[in-house]
Amino acid sequence: MLDKSGFSFELLFHALSEEKVVDFLLSDPKKGLTAEEAKSRIAQYGENKLEEVKEKSAFKILLEQFQNPITYLLAGAAIISLFFHDVSNSLAIGGVILINALIGFFIELQARKSMEGLKSLEISLAKVIRGELSEINSNLLAIGDLVYIKAGDMVPADGRLVTLNNLEINESPLTGESLPVDKVCEPLPELTPLADRTNMVYKGTSVIKGNGYFLVTGTGVHTELGKISTMTQRAEDTSTPLDLKLEKLTKTLIWITAAMACIFIIAGLFRKQEFYIIVETAIALAVAAIPEGLPIVSTIALAYGMLRLAKRNAIIKKLYSVETLGGTNVIFTDKTGTLTENVMEVNIIAFPHKTLELKNDFEKRQNTFFNSEIADVENSLHELYLTAALCNNAILGLSSGKAIGDPIEIALLRLAYSGGIDTNNLKDEYVRVHETPFSSDTKMMAVLVRSRDEFIVASKGSVEAILSHCSSYLKESEALPVDASFTAHLNKEAERISSMGLRVLAFAIRHQAEEEQEYLKDLTFIGLVGFLDPPRHDIGFAMESCKTAGVKVIMVTGDHPKTGFTIARKIGLVEGEEEESALMTGTQLQALDIHGKDKKVVMNTRVFARVTPAQKLELVSLYQDEGNIVAMTGDGINDTPALKKADIGIAMGTRGTQVAKETADVVLKDDSFVSIVEAIFQGRVIFQNIREFIIFLLSCNLSEIVLVVASGFIDPRIVLLPIQILFLNLITDVFPALALGLGKGIEM
Repeated sequence: MLDKSGFSFELLFHALSEEKVVDFLLSDPKKGLTAEEAKSRIAQYGENKLEEVKEKSAFKILLEQFQNPITYLLAGAAIISLFFHDVSNSLAIGGVILINALIGFFIELQARKSMEGLKSLEISLAKVIRGELSEINSNLLAIGDLVYIKAGDMVPADGRLVTLNNLEINESPLTGESLPVDKVCEPLPELTPLADRTNMVYKGTSVIKGNGYFLVTGTGVHTELGKISTMTQRAEDTSTPLDLKLEKLTKTLIWITAAMACIFIIAGLFRKQEFYIIVETAIALAVAAIPEGLPIVSTIALAYGMLRLAKRNAIIKKLYSVETLGGTNVIFTDKTGTLTENVMEVNIIAFPHKTLELKNDFEKRQNTFFNSEIADVENSLHELYLTAALCNNAILGLSSGKAIGDPIEIALLRLAYSGGIDTNNLKDEYVRVHETPFSSDTKMMAVLVRSRDEFIVASKGSVEAILSHCSSYLKESEALPVDASFTAHLNKEAERISSMGLRVLAFAIRHQAEEEQEYLKDLTFIGLVGFLDPPRHDIGFAMESCKTAGVKVIMVTGDHPKTGFTIARKIGLVEGEEEESALMTGTQLQALDIHGKDKKVVMNTRVFARVTPAQKLELVSLYQDEGNIVAMTGDGINDTPALKKADIGIAMGTRGTQVAKETADVVLKDDSFVSIVEAIFQGRVIFQNIREFIIFLLSCNLSEIVLVVASGFIDPRIVLLPIQILFLNLITDVFPALALGLGKGIEM
C-alpha cells in the first residue's frame, strides 16, 4: 500500500523514468491497481473531484446590505425618533433603509459568482485498468491507477504517460499553448516548465489525436486544475472604484453631519431650547445630509448602461462593473482566442528560391500573397497544395461547416482548398494504397496514393526527416540535386521562420509509374510551410483605440515566447522596441523582485510569455498596488485566478471555458477585443453621468442642510420634519437626477 507519509503531490514525476514512477506509485504498468488498493488510496487522498464552494446564504447577503455607515446613521435617527414616540418619522426612515437594502440585495443575487463552472469540467466516466479495462466514475480514480485515453476524450486526472501512440493533447485551456502538444514517454529535466512537460497529462485537457496510457499522479484538488480552482477561491474580490468613491463620500457626509449636529445641539442647549426639538432638528439635519435617492438613481443608471453594453455584445454580470469599465487604464489580455482567432493558419510558404507571406481566406476560397509575384512558383504551389491535401487525415466538413482533425492538418486542407484542390472528390480521384503514420521516432508522415495512370508519394514532417528521404528539390519547375549548400540554406531558413514563433513543416513529393514497397526514397523536396494562430481581423483598430483612450495593453500568455512576441508585433502592441525589453518569460519573471528593485523593468514589459496562473495573479496585484484600475481578459482555466482578482474580469463568450465565464464580471458574446474598447467608452460615459447626478443630489442636499440649520437657529418651531425631507429627497430629486444619469454620450 502507498505510504501517505512518503508521498507528495509536488513530486517532479516528469523528471523520473517510467520504471521509477511505477516503483514509487507501487503500481503495475500493465494491470494497474486492484479495486481494493484503489479504494484504500481514495480513503487516504480523497476522491478525484474539486472542492465544493460554499456560497453565502441569501439571508447573509441581505444582512450585509445593512452593514454600511449611511445605514447606521439613518438607523440611529429612526431609533431616536422612536424613543421620542415619533412613529411616523421612524417608519419613514426605516422604509428608506429597507428600500436601499432590497435594491442592494437583488443586485448581489444577480451578480454573485460561483465556481459551479469548474464542475462542468468533471469527467463522468474514465477508462481504467484494474486487472482488466473497465469504465468507472472519474471521481473514483486513485493515485497509481492506470488510465486509457484516446482521441475525443477529456483527461480525467493528472498523470505520467507510460505508453502512447501518436498522442496529441490540446492544453490551451490550462497553459495557453495554441498548438496541440505532441506527447512522449521519456523523462525530462527537473526545471522543465509546466507547459513543456510533454510526458505528463492534465485533468480538464482534451485528446486531439492518438491514444495512450498514464499512471495517475494527482487527483481532485491536487491536480493542476484543482490548484487553480483553489487559487481562484482564495483570490480576493476587490472593491470597485465606485464603491470606494461612495464610501469616501459617505464618510465625509457623516463627519460633516456630525459636526453640524454637535454645533446645533450645543447652541440649542445654551439657548435652553426644548430637548425634543433639538433632537428632532438634529435628526432632520442627518436626513438632509444623506442623498437617499442615490442608490435608486445609480442602480437605474447602471442597469440602463448594462442594456446599452448588451447591445454591443458585452454582457455585464455585476452591476457596478459598468462604472469600473470606465475607469480602466490597464488591460491584461491573453493571446490565444482573445487577440488571435484560435485556429491555425498557413502564414509563410518558403520555396528553395523564394519565400511568400500569405493570408488564407477560406470563405472566399483564395490565398492572398503579399509583396511577391507567384508566376514562377505556380507549379511548386500546385505540388504543395496536392501534397498538403493527400498527406492528411483531417476532414474539412464543407457540407456540415465543421472541420474535424488535427488543427495543422485542417489548416493545410484549407490552404489546398483555397488553392484550387477539389477536396470533396480527392479520395475518389486519389486512392490511398499505404500510409506511414507520424511518430515521435520518424517525425514524418507519408502516404502512397494511386491516381489514373500513376502513383504519388506525398509526405510532410520535420525538415531533417523529410530531407533524409529527398534526392532532389524543386526550383522553378526544375528538379535539382540536393547538396550540402542547399541543406545549409534550408536549415537556416527553417530556423529563421521558427524564430518568428511559427511552427515549421517540410513537404516532399514523388510521381512514379509503378507501386513500390519501399516508397520513401528519392523524394523531391517542395518547400517549407510556417503555421501561426493569426491575429483577429479587427484587433489593429482596437489597439489604436486603446492608445487614443490612454489604456495600456499588456499580453500575458502561456504560449511560446516567440509566438507571443510575433503576434504582439503584428497587432502593434510593441513597436520599435528591442525584444529583450519588451518580452519576458515566466522563468525570468520568477527570478525578479517585482515589488522591489525590479518593479520598473516588469512594468515596462509589454509581453509576458510562458507565465503561470500564479504569475498572472501577481502581475494584476502589482498594477493594482500602483493605483491602476486593471481589466483582465481570458478564456481558459489558467486565467480564472487573475480574472477574479482584477478590478474587472472579462471572459470570451464563444471560445471561453465555462469556468472563465462564471468567474468573470463581463462576458463578450463575440470574443472581440473591439467590444472591450466600446465597453470602456460606454463605462466612461456612465461614470460621467454618475458624477453629474451625484453633484446635483449633493447640491440639493446642501441647500436642505443650510435651510435646516438656518431655520433651527432662527426659530426651532419652523424646522422641516425628517419625513418632509425624506419626501423631498425621494420624489423631487430622483427624477431630475435620472435625466442626468441616462445620458448616452457620443457614439463611437
